[in-house]
Amino acid sequence: MAQNKTTENDLSVPDFLNTIPNENKRADCFNLSDILNLTTGFKAKMWGNATVGFGSYHYKYESGREGDAPLAGFSPRKDAIVLYLSSQFKDREELLSRFGKHKTSKACIYFKKMSDIHIEVLKEMIINAVAHTSSLYP
Repeated sequence: MAQNKTTENDLSVPDFLNTIPNENKRADCFNLSDILNLTTGFKAKMWGNATVGFGSYHYKYESGREGDAPLAGFSPRKDAIVLYLSSQFKDREELLSRFGKHKTSKACIYFKKMSDIHIEVLKEMIINAVAHTSSLYP
């Protein structure tokens, strides 16, 4: 079975964030990292080369595929900051409606800058997503 490419490692989160060329996006990512650290209670760790994760859980699907993933995380991409939270958590749609300017896919939430979103809603989403994932994978 194939190994996951995005695994927790010992690369430096500050070193990675300092490679972000756009000064505003870099500052936003340091701010987001602080919010995730305080809200989850987990220290930032690198997952792969471009994902900052907080906490971890081990999953195993009925197919037999298994691995580890961060409980919450983000990645600064060219066009947006991608927030990784569970695709299902308490009040997800209602919270997203109050979150601010964003786009979504299944488990990803994309936003351009921290000033576009509501921080208190972000914190509630993080708390709910971590609780949901932790209940599925104790």
